[in-house]
Parts: sequence; structure tokens; C-alpha cells
Amino acid sequence: MKRHLLAGVLAAALGLCACEDRSTGAAWTNASGSVALSRDDAFLYVVDADTGVLAVVETASGQKVGEVKVGAGPERVVVGPDDTVYVSNRGARSVSVIRRGDWNEAARVAVGVEPMGLTVSPNGDTLYVVNSTALDSSVYGTLMAVDTRTLEVRWELPVGEEPRGVALVDGGRRALVSLFRHADLVTVDLSDAHQPRMQREGTDLYARANTRQGVVADEPIPFPSSDVLFRPRGMADVVVAPDGARAFAPTLWAREDSLTSDGRGPGGSLYGGGGPCNTAGVVAPGVLTFNTEDGSPRVDDLDQCRPPPSEEPDFPPSTIVSPESSHPIQGPVAAVVDPSGQWLFLVNRETDNVAILPTQRRTGLDLTGERGSTVRQLVRVGSGPSGIAMTRDGRKVYVYNAFDHTVTTLVNDGSGNVANVRTQGAPIPVVGEDVLTAQEAAGRKLFYSALDSRMTSAGVAASCASCHLDGRDDGHVWGFPDGPRQTPSLAGRKVTETGPFHWSGEFPSMRDFLDATVRGRMGGTSLDGVMVAQLSAFIDVIPTPDNPYRGAVQTAAQARGEQVFKKAACDTCHEGAHFTNNKQADVGTFITTGPMRDDDNTRKRGLNTPSLLGLARTAPYLHDGSALSLKGRLMQGRASNKHGTTADLTEAEVDDLVEYLRTL
Repeated sequence: MKRHLLAGVLAAALGLCACEDRSTGAAWTNASGSVALSRDDAFLYVVDADTGVLAVVETASGQKVGEVKVGAGPERVVVGPDDTVYVSNRGARSVSVIRRGDWNEAARVAVGVEPMGLTVSPNGDTLYVVNSTALDSSVYGTLMAVDTRTLEVRWELPVGEEPRGVALVDGGRRALVSLFRHADLVTVDLSDAHQPRMQREGTDLYARANTRQGVVADEPIPFPSSDVLFRPRGMADVVVAPDGARAFAPTLWAREDSLTSDGRGPGGSLYGGGGPCNTAGVVAPGVLTFNTEDGSPRVDDLDQCRPPPSEEPDFPPSTIVSPESSHPIQGPVAAVVDPSGQWLFLVNRETDNVAILPTQRRTGLDLTGERGSTVRQLVRVGSGPSGIAMTRDGRKVYVYNAFDHTVTTLVNDGSGNVANVRTQGAPIPVVGEDVLTAQEAAGRKLFYSALDSRMTSAGVAASCASCHLDGRDDGHVWGFPDGPRQTPSLAGRKVTETGPFHWSGEFPSMRDFLDATVRGRMGGTSLDGVMVAQLSAFIDVIPTPDNPYRGAVQTAAQARGEQVFKKAACDTCHEGAHFTNNKQADVGTFITTGPMRDDDNTRKRGLNTPSLLGLARTAPYLHDGSALSLKGRLMQGRASNKHGTTADLTEAEVDDLVEYLRTL
């Protein structure tokens, strides 16, 4: 009798199309990333970052019926209650406004630096915009409120470093904002329309994920435990379930301790094994659950691979494990919850798939994947998926494949079977021609692939982008065998022209560096001259991050700082167009004690002089990430004169030098 009852419950739960439509609630986020649907699901809106267009697709016919030229680098799109469409133009410091039926840009609103997340208040009178940085500072990003009638900015509030996504809860009285590089969630009180305030500037997410307190020694542990620490990064967005009680945020987990031989995976790849619960490499995909009432996280203790004893496992695992050992999951960037609130659809850019998993349980007859995975189904889509939108009845899902410039349509066949979501029809083309060259486009797919066996093994499942988020940096310090190594940004630095490569400068050519990384660290099977050329071509065209300190006219402080740069002999090593002489140097920053220290060979040779381009957006600084600010770096070890002749600089000169360095 109990068995029949359970089967009936599961059959009902798996019938995704038979769920109640709760989309009238203000909380539910039915789209994330680069796609959105009109309020009646008649039109699909897709933004293409390469070409700077918003494509309009009629969902009934699957045909593109409009194309709107918007600003440079559009990243996100959202639809207001009156069906007005808003697009955040990451490369243009603006938001485009498009009226339904008039497929032209009606207006463009000036906002902050690299706008990303967007959402509209339930009554439609306010557009909320997340800016990656303020117009005058890279130290923090902002949440901005725009009056949708006048298109004037009402207020702007600092919300933390590099914010990315935003969602409204509590009837629009509070906003949840995700921080990207150092992943966390910020809560903003919007109850006073004119005076917003920070309700919660962060959470104890890191501590919760890395605690072993309260563990009962006699309890069985499902996976081998360890004392390794993991840091969340890359929280790309935040979406809210239909009942408004929980929010979910795609994220990545990065290993914090030394990557030594005992953490090597199959084949000796440095990045294999040693991930959370030993189910992944040193970069693991995840999804974080937050209670919207107070913004607190519900997260597994990653050593124990389960919730703390005080938590019931009624939320998704914090680390996502693929149900197929040969087809990994990596690079989660977008998500939606279906109208029933039971299923989370997670878009994974680096493995070209969508993972469907329960939001409120971890067991059941339908969860039969390998390695104890709670993913019910893994659906293949196109290359580089960057957004997802679900119809109000939950019957259709649209995924934008950014690197193919196509839309994949997913449908639920209503059978109640374990695998009842499938693709429908051929992918819908959105952009006719790729603006990248064939070589650059191929290099991008290689750079972002944690699926191509030439680039990585299934056991490692990491791509170049797993550490170089968006082709930039991840703010993380990795424990390499030769010492602590912070991820350097690749964007806008013409990296291929600045050999030798790596912090230790041990690779004379890009091919040497890529071969060691792809085959020795990522577990890839091959790297030929064609692949090297393709990867190099893409790396050199990764868009330069916008810089809030760079203006048309140099300020007086910046001009003075440029002279201080020369006075302190900074240009002796940081010279030329790339601000590096490509040589090794000892600037007094080697780590000689502790669990992660620089090895003897590196200390003899010195560290490779890094480019200074893009400094404003790449904190923390130095190879070990020990300098949290540029001024902090200049003041650190200043008396030794090992890092430029800085001992005699006045504090005012140091301040001017910082102002100049920020413009590079």
C-alpha cells in the first residue's frame, strides 16, 4: 500500500505541466539572464552581447519578427507589468527601453558602469538596475532605482563589490542582490521608496559551508570527508520561487588549500579530485538556497556533503553532481523554478546543458542518476547557454545558446516519466552572422568548454573560464605546487604578447603554457597548433572591462600620479603598451612560511612582472592576493624600495600614484 502511494505522489510531482499557475505573485522569477517572455508568453526576447541587438521571436511560430539595435554588450533583459522591455547594456553604461509592438529603441537611460541585473517593481513604476561598479569608484557596485514614467534615476545605493543579479521579495519591499566574484547575497530594504537602506550586507555563507561543528562521529558520511575549505565565487544571478519563500543562486566552489599530488585526479591532472565531497575537481558547480524572510543561506557543510544536523535536507545540494559520469555539469549562470515550485532548471554555460533537480528533496524513485546525483534530468542544448525563460504554465522553456546565437525550445510531454523534458524542433536562429572571426569564435568555445575531452577530462570538468570568470579573474588565490597564485585577468591585456607566462614565468611560449594547463592540469587529451591559435585569438579579443576612473580628460591628481610613476621608477619594470617588461623580479612579496609558500626555484628566479592594465577592477593584488587595495600594496614593504623606489614618497604622492594606476 505504501509503495503504491509513493508511486502516485511521484507521478503527480513529475507532471510538470499539470501544476497550478502561480505567476501572478510578485516574487516568481520566470526568466534569468539573456532571455525573457512577454506577459502573455506570445513573444520571446533575446539579447545578443556580440552584436548588440534584442531579437524578438514569436513563440507560436518560432520565427523572429523583430530586431532592435540596443547598446553595446547587452547582457540581461526583463519585462515590466505593462510589457515594456528593458535591456541592460553592459558595454554602454545604459539601459534600453523598448515598447511592445514597436520594435525600436524608445529610449536609453544612462546608469552606472557595466549594468547587469534588472527587475521591475510589481506595480511597474520602478526599474531596479544593478551596476557592476559606481560611476566614480570600482570599490563597490550599486543598486539603482529608475522611475519608469519619467526614466529619471530616483536613487542609487552602494551594495558591495561587483554585484550581478537582483530579485524582489516581500511584495517588492525588499531586494536580494547577488555579489559575483566573492559570492554572497545582500538584502536591501525598499519599504521607503525614497530612502532605501541596507538590511543585510552579507551572510555567513562561507562559515556555514566550511564548518564541522555539531557532527555526530558515529553517523555514516556518504562521501569521504576532509579538512579542505571551499570558497563560493561567480554568483551569477538570484531567482525566487513562486511562493516567494526561497531564492536560488547559481554559483561555483573553489578549493582553498594547496593543490598538491594528494589532490590529483585520474591521470595526474592537477585540477582533478579534491572538490567538495570528492565529486568534482577543484572547481565545482553549485546552487545556493536562501530564505527570503531574512536572507540567510541554507547550505551544506561541504566537508560532510550534507546539511548540518540542525538543517533538514529539504533544499538542493549546494554542490551539483551530474547524473552522468561522462557528461559533467559546469559553469552555472542562470536558473528558473517551475510554477509548482518543485523543480529548478539550472543553465550550465561550460557544459552546454540544463540540469533539472528538485527544490525540496534529495531522494525519490525518480532520482536514479550515478554517484548519488539529485539531478533528475540533464538536457543537452547549444553552445554557451546564457539565459532561460519559462512560460507561465511551465509547459515550455527557452534557452539562449549565446555562442551559437540560437534558441533551444524545451517542452514537457506530460507523461509523468522520469525523463519527460525534451527539445522541440530545430534551434531558432537569432543572429545571422557571427561578429567574431571563425578562429576567435572557435577559440571562445574551447575557452568556455568543460565538456570537450581535448580540453578537460570528465573527472576534472573545468574550463579556462572556470577560473577566469568572463575571461577576467575570480579574485581567488590557488595553492599551486610552486606557491600561492592569484588568478590574473586576461581581458584587454593582449596576454599572448607578454610571454613568458604564469606567475613563475616558467612557460616561454603560449603553446607551452596552454599545453601544461590543458593537459597537465585540466586533464585534456590533446592540444595542437590549431587549438593554440584559436585560443590565442579569442584571449586577445576578450572585451576590456569598463573603467570608472578613465575619463576623456586626465584629472590633476592623475597627471601628478603619472609623474610619481616615473619618479618611483615603476616604469622600469612596468613599461611599454602592456606595462610589463616580461621579466622576472623579486619585489619582496615571496611567501616563506605557512602551508602555502613559494618554492625555492621561484624565489631564485623571481616572479613574472604582471601587466598593470585593468588594475582598477582586479583587486586583491599581488601573486598571493595579500594586498586588498592599491594603496595597501604601495604601503606594504614600502621602506625596502624593492617594489619601486617608494620609500621617499609622501602619502600625498602615494595617493596621486593610486589615482593614476586606476586609469590604466
